[in-house]
Amino acid sequence: MRHISGVSVCGPLARYVEGFWEELAEQGYTPLSAANQLRLMAHLSRWLEAEGLDAGALSTEVMEQFLVVRRSAGYTCWLSERGMGPLLVHLRRLGVSPAPVSVVTADPVQVLVSEFVAYLRAERGLAPSTIGHYEMVARRFLSTRTTEGRLDLAGLKTRDVTAFVTSECTGRSVGVAKNLVSDLRALLRFLHLTGRTEFSLAPAVPAVAGWRGSALPRALGRDEVTALLKSCDRRRRIGRRDYAVLTLLVRLGLRAGEVARLRLEDLDWDQGEILVRGKGGRLERLPLPVDVGEAVVAYLRRGRGDSRCRELFLRARAPEGALSPGAVTAIVHQACLRAGVSPVGAHALRHSAATEMLRNGVPIAEIAQVLRHASTSTTAIYAKVDRNALRLLTEPWPGEAS
Repeated sequence: MRHISGVSVCGPLARYVEGFWEELAEQGYTPLSAANQLRLMAHLSRWLEAEGLDAGALSTEVMEQFLVVRRSAGYTCWLSERGMGPLLVHLRRLGVSPAPVSVVTADPVQVLVSEFVAYLRAERGLAPSTIGHYEMVARRFLSTRTTEGRLDLAGLKTRDVTAFVTSECTGRSVGVAKNLVSDLRALLRFLHLTGRTEFSLAPAVPAVAGWRGSALPRALGRDEVTALLKSCDRRRRIGRRDYAVLTLLVRLGLRAGEVARLRLEDLDWDQGEILVRGKGGRLERLPLPVDVGEAVVAYLRRGRGDSRCRELFLRARAPEGALSPGAVTAIVHQACLRAGVSPVGAHALRHSAATEMLRNGVPIAEIAQVLRHASTSTTAIYAKVDRNALRLLTEPWPGEAS
């Protein structure tokens, strides 16, 4: 029997208690949360001993049997394999419990989608987040071609492609619809490339009506941005982290994924620069403004804590790890709610950064450098935001005073 933090563990898992406790502490679990994990471990160990099993028997099937018993006993927490993740990962890392066995699926859609994903990763070199969008569209389209568990691609016609696009794009924004048809074209080219269709049906995908630059970029006003920053309680660790994240988004116009990928070594304090890991694996350096540097330093000194993780921004809750791009967007969303601002995504702050630079007289070419646009034509959309400058270019309507 092992006794730690008021929890007694007996049975086949008792010998692993100390190592598990140390690992939980390293991953940032509070003493209370770690003790609760030990209580779960104690319950599992008692059940294994009663069943005459050891840790090596903890297969997926055995885990399901234990969870059924745990639910029937009236427990309300950690009732799924995901909830038992920290303990299972620890035991599997030690080689004590067997790793989960991958189940080979006979689903023809899943088989083809997996092959398509492998192609996108190996041949196209796309990022995982981008591949996820392609995968979602491919799964939707291929699901319309299944009959009684069989995938019919030989009979695929132009009208089928058009019907799918019409159905999926109804009610969606222009941007989402354009991404959908682009992803579908990639799938149809892949199907022809691998010999699953006789002809490439990519040209049959209808174009989405939408003109580049026809709409104003959605940006927050100066007062709204100020309210977002003030909403962060910088007396708390999480507030200092969120303030640093928002400052990077507002001042440098970084994308959510770029903020999530920042590492400690990307900050060059001597040169006053920050290394940004942008789209397509590009590495680009930007000047580090004083206010951004001060916000990051405050987080590093009194917010981030002592962690072995090299990513700059970490999750507030255990297990320890880097923020995801989705978490960066969530930080913006929560700040909007606190500040009483209509919720926007992280990209709106990128638009806000560009708009503010334009109002301060920064040339379009320099804004393009900060935003790291491949072409200044992409940045030119922000010229429409400066209405005061545009008024100087307008001519009076004939017959009216200027």
